[in-house]
Order: sequence, then C-alpha cells, then structure tokens
Amino acid sequence: MSGDIARVSELVRKLIREVPDFPEPGVQFKDLTPLLADAEGLGAVTDALAATAADADLVAGLDARGFLLGAAVATRLGVGVLAVRKGGKLPPPVHSVTYQLEYGSATLEIPADGIDIAGRNVVIIDDVLATGGTLAAASRLLEAGGATVRSAAVVLELTALGGREVVAPLQVSSLHTV
Repeated sequence: MSGDIARVSELVRKLIREVPDFPEPGVQFKDLTPLLADAEGLGAVTDALAATAADADLVAGLDARGFLLGAAVATRLGVGVLAVRKGGKLPPPVHSVTYQLEYGSATLEIPADGIDIAGRNVVIIDDVLATGGTLAAASRLLEAGGATVRSAAVVLELTALGGREVVAPLQVSSLHTV
C-alpha cells in the first residue's frame, strides 16, 4: 500500500497548479483542477481517499472541489454523499456554522430537513487542508446534526499552516503534503 500512496502523492505533485496571490495577495492557491481532469489522477485519488473511509456510511463533500471528490469516493464505497455548502446556497431551513479562514470568514450549511444524518458514520472529504478552519467547522456542523464524524481525508495538506492541530483529535488522512 505504501507504494500506492507514493504513486498517488507523485501524481498529485505533478498535476496540481500553484496560483500565486489568489484569492488575495500572499495566498498561494493550490489548484487541483488539472488533477481532477486527468483520468489516471482522479481514479488514483478516488481509490486512495476511499481506502481511508471504509467504515463510513455517508460521505460529506465540502464546497466546492470536495463535492467532486466526495461524490467519487461515495460511489466507490457504495454510500451516499452530502454536500456541505457555502452559506446562502441552500433553501431554508438549514443548519449553519460560521468560522474563520486564513483570509476572512465563511459559513457552511447543510439541510435542516429532508436528510437525516443522526447516527450516521461520516467521513469528510475535501481537496486541501490549510489552516483547518473549514474542516473543523464542517465537523462541528455534522456532529451538531447528530452524525459521528469518523475521519477526514484530503488530497493535499499544507503543513506549514497547522491545520491538523486545529482539527485534532479528528483523524485526518492526506495523500500529499507540502
């Protein structure tokens, strides 16, 4: 398995694009769009993320690239996917949480009715773990809805920003770190 992880990590490294000063000066945005558009890369990442989530019966994909990855992982696992949306994108009623980003604040929402997550074992899927604010907020939001957040998995972890410490004790798997 370690050979598979090394191969996936190398694919991620080769296929991500770094965009300086986006969305604001000083931020080095990691664009996974080329990885998602590459059949081998997407397949390898999907398999690797799914391997970390074997005990989940629901995948929560974080807005927006986490939707794509989460849906692919849920399909591999044979479970459903819940889109955790940015504020203002869902019709009421919603459960929401507001949190701080490295460059501002944001709100996450999930439907307050129509989807019962109480008692579900959830894995959170996202593209990047940076400061940990989004992942921590999503975990709080899902747990407030009655779910048990088993773990989280990301494609890329920016270790210098300390996100893993922010989300502790949540178990986080990352496929590539910088």
